[in-house]
Amino acid sequence: MATLADPSVTLPDGLASALEQVAAIHPECDLANPGTPSATVAVLRQRYGVLDYLVLADSPVVLERASGDHTVITDLRVDEVLPELRAEVERHETHTPGHREALQRLVSAQRQVRNTPDGYWVAGTNPEAAHHCLTGEVNLDEVRSAAVMSDGVSRLVSEYATATWDEVFRALRTSGPTGLINSVRETEATDPTGRRWPRYKSGDDATVAYCQW
Repeated sequence: MATLADPSVTLPDGLASALEQVAAIHPECDLANPGTPSATVAVLRQRYGVLDYLVLADSPVVLERASGDHTVITDLRVDEVLPELRAEVERHETHTPGHREALQRLVSAQRQVRNTPDGYWVAGTNPEAAHHCLTGEVNLDEVRSAAVMSDGVSRLVSEYATATWDEVFRALRTSGPTGLINSVRETEATDPTGRRWPRYKSGDDATVAYCQW
C-alpha cells in the first residue's frame, strides 16, 4: 500500500517494489526454494476519477457497472497448467488418502513451473512476476461499486454456480462481506467432501473488500 500511495507509480511497478522489499527483510531464508510462500494479488486503486486494477493469479476484481452489468477481471492461467494432475485430484473426495496424495503431487509439480514462462505467475520472491499481471483502468463514473476478493469467495459464482454476480452484489449491499462469506460457508457445508463440487479442500480462504461510490 505504501508503494502505491504515489499515483504516478504504476500498479506493476509498485507491486514489484513491494516484493523486493519483503524479500530483503528475509535474508536468512532460502528464497530460491520452490516452496517459498507466495500469494495471489488483487488491487483496486482510485486515482483522479479513474480506477486502476491489477490481478495476479485467481483472486478477482469485479466491477459493478453503472449500467448494472458486471466486469470480472481474473487471471486463470494456473488452471491451464498440469491439467492431468488437476483432474486426478478432482477424482477423489476431500479428506481421503487418495486426495491428499494426488494434491501433494500436483502442488510439487506446480512449484516447478511457478513464476516461469512455461507455467503461471504469483507474487513470490521474484519481482518480475509483477509484470505478468492483468492490469487496466476504468473511469470511476462508469462504476457503481466494486468487490476485490479471494477465489474462496468468487467460487460461489465461478465453481459452485449457486449465485450470479448480481446476487453477490445484492448480498454485499444488504449484509456486507460477512454475510456473503457466510453464504459461501453454508454452501460448502452442503458438500463437505467435494462430491458435488470437486475441489482441493472443503473451503478456501475467503476475503472480500467491498467499495461503493
